[in-house]
Amino acid sequence: MENLAPELKAIAKDNHQFRNWANTFGCSPELYFEPSTEEEVSEIVRLAVQNKKHIKVVGSGHSPSDLALTNDYMISIHKLNRVLAVNREKGIITVEAGMDLHTLHQVLKNNGMALSNLGSISDQSVAGVMATASHGTGTAFGSLPTMITDLTIVSGTGEILYCSPSSNPDVFEAARCSLGCLGVITRMSLKVEPDFLLEAKQEPDKFDNVLQNWDTVINSAEHVRVWWYPHTDDCVVWRANRTTKPVTEDKPSWFKYTFVGFHVYQFALNIARYRPSMIPSLTRFFYDKVHSTPTHVVDDSYKVFNFDCLFPQYVNEWAIPLEKAPEALKRIEKFIQSSDLKVHFPVEIRFVDADDVWLSPSYGRKTCYIGVIMYRPYGKPVPYKKYWRAYEDVMRSLDGRPHWAKAHGQTKSDLERSYPKFSDFLTVQEKLDPNGVFVNDYVQRHIVGKKRFAKL
Repeated sequence: MENLAPELKAIAKDNHQFRNWANTFGCSPELYFEPSTEEEVSEIVRLAVQNKKHIKVVGSGHSPSDLALTNDYMISIHKLNRVLAVNREKGIITVEAGMDLHTLHQVLKNNGMALSNLGSISDQSVAGVMATASHGTGTAFGSLPTMITDLTIVSGTGEILYCSPSSNPDVFEAARCSLGCLGVITRMSLKVEPDFLLEAKQEPDKFDNVLQNWDTVINSAEHVRVWWYPHTDDCVVWRANRTTKPVTEDKPSWFKYTFVGFHVYQFALNIARYRPSMIPSLTRFFYDKVHSTPTHVVDDSYKVFNFDCLFPQYVNEWAIPLEKAPEALKRIEKFIQSSDLKVHFPVEIRFVDADDVWLSPSYGRKTCYIGVIMYRPYGKPVPYKKYWRAYEDVMRSLDGRPHWAKAHGQTKSDLERSYPKFSDFLTVQEKLDPNGVFVNDYVQRHIVGKKRFAKL
């Protein structure tokens, strides 16, 4: 700290402890910076090059992996959160990339605009959801980075680059899903649409029925997701469409969804840590008492897209070709039935259109995301690794691609075979970050390999 220039010293901290949201990964960076301008970001990068340090950028810390970890310099971009331009006629908004999605929704609403699609939560930064090719659901909707129309990035040499399909196009294509290893993305322009209401209906169904009527179910609304309850044949199908109907006034039951669905469930799962044999019965109980009742809501789109993710958890999620999903689900079910494992609900099933984002798991193919979960009641550990190994074996055998934000077992060579544009991405990475400033264990393990950046 003592040797920092005054302008950097003012935005730096030492002794910072970082933990991700689920408290499953953490690190102790040597210096933690909170810049509020691109120029400050550039100065931090130049300092890292000078001192032979690595940098990782963190937004909300929601990624359940070591993607953002470093023991050198960490940059939090939460102060890069300003609205830079709004073009209602073209449906484009430009914001600094550290803005969180909750704030972005309100800014868009104030301007009569909305994101066309959204994931389950909005705690993340704009940069974070784009850097990992996060997604919502809907067979006609691509991953979230397909909304990006231009961006600005600070490279591994401190250079500030504006990128679009016509300006630095190779960098633009790579940076739409950058994994934080190309530089620090400081601003983005997003293609949005006029704000809209969504009508969502959630209905109970049977797992076998969903699989037997796969194409009909997944195309039965603009946005469809399925939750399957392992150890049972029960499912919930959620469907949402744009509507002009009035907003519904009924509020969800606090007793049912918060007291029973959250607090009682967490308490029960904590007991099940000592008696796993309880889990199938708990699943049937909570499905019957909380999740089997049909629901109906009309509200602002972003409020309907988002869900409560309950309490900390281990998660794993991969994307496979849409047509292979029923086979994958049947094989996962068979493994659960034949093993001695007792796993938590739900298995979440979502759908994404093919896109052209170089490192998007939906690159070049319509995709089904299948996510598995093991909750950590009161932050306590639960066994999950055997479940994860079997799940990943199934997904890998069906040409699966893991969600980049989530811990997974794919190697660089595995991923090179999965992504036609992987080598093109590496070419851009080597050009933008010749010194490996933005390389950490995750990037080395999954992207650049061990032959470069020997310090790691």
